[in-house]
Amino acid sequence: MALFDRFKGALQKTRTILRTDVRDLFKSGEILDEEQLETFHRGLITADMGVRASGELVDELREKHGGRTVDPDAIWQTVQDRLTETLSGGGQEQYDPADPLSPINRAESGPTIILVAGVNGVGKTTSIAKLAHLMHSAGLKTLLAAGDTFRAAAVDQLRTWSERIGCEIVTGADKADPASVAFEACRRGEEENFDVVIIDTAGRLQTQTNLMNELEKVRRVVSKRIETAPHESLLVLDATTGQNGLSQAEKFTEAIDCTGIILTKLDGSAKGGVVVAIRKQSGLPVKYVGLGEQIDQLAVFDAAEFASALVAH
Repeated sequence: MALFDRFKGALQKTRTILRTDVRDLFKSGEILDEEQLETFHRGLITADMGVRASGELVDELREKHGGRTVDPDAIWQTVQDRLTETLSGGGQEQYDPADPLSPINRAESGPTIILVAGVNGVGKTTSIAKLAHLMHSAGLKTLLAAGDTFRAAAVDQLRTWSERIGCEIVTGADKADPASVAFEACRRGEEENFDVVIIDTAGRLQTQTNLMNELEKVRRVVSKRIETAPHESLLVLDATTGQNGLSQAEKFTEAIDCTGIILTKLDGSAKGGVVVAIRKQSGLPVKYVGLGEQIDQLAVFDAAEFASALVAH
């Protein structure tokens, strides 16, 4: 199935809000007035796109189409173009969907270190496995680090994935310091000429100060071992999370200087619009999107396809 079609199915709830809830809003031949714009603005907010991004989009509609005879296709094209621009950072992040590694900031020399974090239950470990599968399938020598040392099940899960993928893994003793596991993984990555090291971390709420400090320590220790690392600090974000995702993006970025998002659980129950708000507020780009439970169901994010699916008929 084409990426657009997968996005379109996954974004059904948002599209319903934007297309169905306001289906009588932009009628051909009428004059686009403030009342219509305000109604659409409320629809964008309901779709979790955030006050700032929604306001800027409505301002552009007002400038280009306000007071003029409504051309629904032209209006929706403006919406799509604005969403594409926002999600791609003004065109700065145009990834190649055919190249699974195009979103990754690669190390100039030595292993590329990818630190992955997120709150509990977002599908972090599965996302790491999918990312490792992408790397391994691309011919990169990949090492996993089981940094969730407080849950034996998490370590076992990642070990099982590593065996299925065919990549190696570093584990620590039960309840070991997660930073020590990350440090050992970086050491092995350097000394054994791995191309990529992906570090798992325990799920934690962004409001748990002590656990966020622990996460910050992991990043600090990684940087001590390899000065330029981590080269990527990815936040795994559940697409159903709504506006709480803004707080997650803010707090995790404070702890590990996030460089991008892996968006998970993008199914028919998700709105997905929150990534527009996050991009506008924090600048964090979506790099990958989980489109199912299977190991190969991680796609490179395509801003244009995503925006098109958001407003599709």
